[in-house]
Amino acid sequence: MIRVVTIEREYGSGGAIIAQKLSERLGWKLWDQLLTNEIARLMECDRSAVEAHEECKDPLYYRLFKAFLRGSFEGSLNAPRMKLVDTERVREVAERVVTAAAQEGNCVIVGRGSAYYLKNRPDAFHIFIYAPFEDKVRRLQQTGKSEREAIELAETVDRDRADFIKQYFDMEWPARRLFHLMINSAMGDEVAVETILNGVRIFGKQPV
Repeated sequence: MIRVVTIEREYGSGGAIIAQKLSERLGWKLWDQLLTNEIARLMECDRSAVEAHEECKDPLYYRLFKAFLRGSFEGSLNAPRMKLVDTERVREVAERVVTAAAQEGNCVIVGRGSAYYLKNRPDAFHIFIYAPFEDKVRRLQQTGKSEREAIELAETVDRDRADFIKQYFDMEWPARRLFHLMINSAMGDEVAVETILNGVRIFGKQPV
């Protein structure tokens, strides 16, 4: 039986909207913004600080700074008290939250490496949402972005996600072998949701 659905997505493909509609159809908890909120609560920091470090690598200057802290006596003493919010700490807490959510079950989890953390769970169904570049730009413009902003985001955010997956999981993004279903959202959000529901229903009948 499927108790967890993870949704990885290209930026601007509508994955978050599809995840929300899917969770409503299933009557399951949606871990998307809620996941960010929980990470921020556990890290005792602002939500914006978590958002700045989700699914991306820290910049080179910060990695050098952190290496310096680790290598200096004073830095090693002070680092725990500094409560640095960086990609590594956010990733560690995200793994805990994702694992706990999956253990609870009946949930849809969006991104944050969830498909990679839960790849060995037999009750998890993994989806990847993608779209043509023009569709992604159009969706982003509908959220209030200018055409220039939309194009830049569509070109850069997924590179950051790919770097994140490569650094922390040593896999290419997307790691196609992890996903049970890859969907082009250009077919329409409702069609995408129905396709996922059918996949969950059919796959859930397979012997574990």
